[in-house]
Amino acid sequence: MSDTKPLRIYPVGMALGVLLAVSFALCVLFGLLFSGATMYQAWLPLLPGVSWISWPSALLGLVESFAYGWYVAVIFVPAWNFFARSASA
Repeated sequence: MSDTKPLRIYPVGMALGVLLAVSFALCVLFGLLFSGATMYQAWLPLLPGVSWISWPSALLGLVESFAYGWYVAVIFVPAWNFFARSASA
């Protein structure tokens, strides 16, 4: 078996946070360009305090999306490292 390096939380958290924030921004942009499409209704229940659409709400949505990425990283990375270490033992 190969020895795998453990994942680090910071790079995974930053990558996931940026991914989700960019996805949120693209969804907002898509919703503004195509007002008939109602994509925003899918993520509104997941982002408390965000409504469609104002500058403060868009900023809050970006911050919350970024925070969700970090939440996933904080849960996923230790679990990955634990199971990777257990599998190689």
